Amino acid sequence: MTDLGPNGAQLREHQLNESCKVKKNPEHKIETKLAQLGRDPNSHEGFVNPPIQRGSTVLFDNPADLYRKDIKTYGLEGASTQDRLCSALTEIMGGVGTILCPSGLSAITLVLLGLTKSGDHVLVCDSAYGPTRRFCDEVLAKYGVETTYYPPSVGTEIGAFIKPNTVLIMLESPGSITMELQDIPAIVKVAKAKGIVTAIDDTWSAGVYFKPLAIGVDISIQALTKYQSGHSDVLAGSVTTNNEELLARLLDMHLALGIGTSAEDAWLCLRGLRTMAVRLAHQDQTARKIASWLETREEVERVLHPALPSSPDNAIWQRDFTGAGGLFSFILKPVGKAKIYAMLEAFEIFAMGFSWGGYESLVLYCDPQIKRSAVKWTENGHLIRLAIGLENVDDLIADLDRALEALK
Repeated sequence: MTDLGPNGAQLREHQLNESCKVKKNPEHKIETKLAQLGRDPNSHEGFVNPPIQRGSTVLFDNPADLYRKDIKTYGLEGASTQDRLCSALTEIMGGVGTILCPSGLSAITLVLLGLTKSGDHVLVCDSAYGPTRRFCDEVLAKYGVETTYYPPSVGTEIGAFIKPNTVLIMLESPGSITMELQDIPAIVKVAKAKGIVTAIDDTWSAGVYFKPLAIGVDISIQALTKYQSGHSDVLAGSVTTNNEELLARLLDMHLALGIGTSAEDAWLCLRGLRTMAVRLAHQDQTARKIASWLETREEVERVLHPALPSSPDNAIWQRDFTGAGGLFSFILKPVGKAKIYAMLEAFEIFAMGFSWGGYESLVLYCDPQIKRSAVKWTENGHLIRLAIGLENVDDLIADLDRALEALK
C-alpha cells in the first residue's frame, strides 16, 4: 500500500470530493440537499441511483503509477460509491472533506488516535458516549495520553481544565444518555484562543439540526449507523472537517489503521440520506409528543429532552438547534429493580436494544452505563432511554402506558 504523506492525503481527499459532480446550490435547503447530493445519473446509464462499486485490487498500465500519491492504489481507499457518500456528507456538513469509517466508534477513535501522541492531554465531556470513555481510559492511557473529564455545563470555564499539553477537546451535545447540552460556542472560543482542536460527536442532530462546523468546531463525527442509514442494517461512521491540515493528518491515520468502509454500507447510507429529512421530522414530532405526555405521568420524576420548555438546557437548544430527532430519556421515581424489569417486559412495540436512529422504537435501561468522574450523578430514580421510530404515536403512547402500569 502506498504511504500517503500529508500532501498526498490532501490530493487524495480532493479526488474523493471531485469524483462526484453534483449540481450544488448554496441556496438549497437541507431536504433538497439530502435528496440530490451524491448523485450523477449521466455517469451510469441514467439510472437515478449510483451503482455499488466493489473492489480490492487496483490495476495499473504504467509502472510509474504504482507508487503515485495522488491516485488510489488499493480498495481500502474506497471507490466511486464511497466517494459519492463522502461528497454528499462534506456538502451537508459544510466541510472540506469527509473520511468514512466502519462504525461510529471507529470514527471517534480515528480522531483520538490521529490527533494525539504520548505526553498529550485530552479533555472529554463527562456525559460522553460510554465507549469513548472506555477507549480513553483503556487504550489512550496505555500510550501515554492523559484524559480529563469535564462537566457538561462548564461553558467558558473550560479554561480551568486546560493544561499546557492539552491538544484536543472531545464534545458531545447532548450526551446520548443523560441528554445535557453544552455551550459549544463558548467552549470553542476558548479552545481557538489557545490553539486547541475541537471535535464533536454530533450524531444526535444527524448533522441536520445542528451545524457544529459553522460555529467553529473543527471536526464533526457521525455514527452513520443511526439516522443516515435509518434501517438498522448498517455499521458506519464519518469524520468531516473544514481544516485541510487536520484532514491530512486524519487521512494518514485512517490509511495506517486500514479501516475501510464497504461499498455496500456506503450505498445503504446514500439511500438512507434520501429519506432522512422526512424520518427525522416524524421522529422529532413523535418524540416531543411522547416526552410531553411522560411529564404528566406520576411515575416519572423528570423527562430529559432539551427541546422541552422544562429542560434547563432549553435556551441553548433554541439558540443552536433547529430540531431534536427521536432520542431522549426520562427518570422514574425510585422503585425496585424488579419493577423496572417488569416494566421492560411489558412493552409490546418498544424493543430493548442499544442502538437508535432506525425505523423501530427502542427502550433501554441505562443505569449501568452512567459513568461520571467530574460531577457525580445524583438522580435516585432509574434512567430509561427511548429511541422513537416511525410507528404511530398513539400506539407508542399506549405501549408506554401499558409498561408504566406494570410498575404498579
